[in-house]
Amino acid sequence: MPVRTSTGEYNIYLERGSLDKAGEYLNLNRRVFIVTDSGVPAEYAKTVANQAKSPVIVTVKEGEPSKCFDTYKYLLSEMVKNEFTRSDCVVAVGGGVVGDMAGFAAASYMRGIDFYNIPTTVLSQVDSSVGGKVAIDFEGYKNLVGAFYPPKAVIIDSDTLRTLPDRQISNGLAESVKMSLTSDEELFGIFETEDIMENIDLIIERSLKIKRYVVEQDEKEGGLRKILNFGHTLAHAIESENEMQNLYHGECVALGMIPMCSESVRERLIPVLQKLNLPIGTEIEIDKLISAMRHDKKLMGDKITVIFVPEAGKFEMREMPFDTFAKEIKESFK
Repeated sequence: MPVRTSTGEYNIYLERGSLDKAGEYLNLNRRVFIVTDSGVPAEYAKTVANQAKSPVIVTVKEGEPSKCFDTYKYLLSEMVKNEFTRSDCVVAVGGGVVGDMAGFAAASYMRGIDFYNIPTTVLSQVDSSVGGKVAIDFEGYKNLVGAFYPPKAVIIDSDTLRTLPDRQISNGLAESVKMSLTSDEELFGIFETEDIMENIDLIIERSLKIKRYVVEQDEKEGGLRKILNFGHTLAHAIESENEMQNLYHGECVALGMIPMCSESVRERLIPVLQKLNLPIGTEIEIDKLISAMRHDKKLMGDKITVIFVPEAGKFEMREMPFDTFAKEIKESFK
């Protein structure tokens, strides 16, 4: 599945067992800097290393706190220590944190060396591995320091999902539900009526096709790419206030979608979220969330632009007064 960018194109290899074919799909006949984390089965990085001419595996601590300047500096230091050159490459093996961080290291080392992404979570397979956004968190702000740096190729092997806990699978599928609501009613229908894991490959493929179309039309988020933020205004506020509930990103997105749908769509969405064991309510005080949303980057003056879904498979970009938006949030979670 090719993805066009302003600098060329790269392929997504979506195939069960493709991890074992990394040497066929990627140019690993050189120094290969493999970045993974402690939550990813070590066998995945070793499988890539066994197909590389000169591999170096670096394992960072699992979790968002690792996506920081100190870890970024450590990756660069390891590349210098192992004498990586501009003709070598970086391979991310893991979820979104690993992909973002390894990609940013690749983008900045010697002004950019080849980067390959092998996502091993549902969330990274359907969303973050495609589109070229790479970054680290800085001074308490998510993805504050980063770049648009497309990978040279992406390998998606759904066999790697077998080691994921059910909650992490649901966490990633929330992003697929998001994309189906704005862009693919048939995909939303699969979530409503079909067995999810029996259709996981189809769900990943259809989600990727939506993501590919969007990023090809709008590589650097000037227009259409904003639909990928559906549900994220409230989600980011929940993430900033959810220390007690400890919700994952996809779980926050699930909650964020609920107020941004028409009543008829909401009646279909809530049973899907329940089927996926995703939350449909929050114990966080709504006033706290509204206060947090006042810091959203989409807020311009007293108005905010949000994505609204009037019917499954369609979307509207709505600019509204923030107070009106806040009122709709309150109404949805009564």
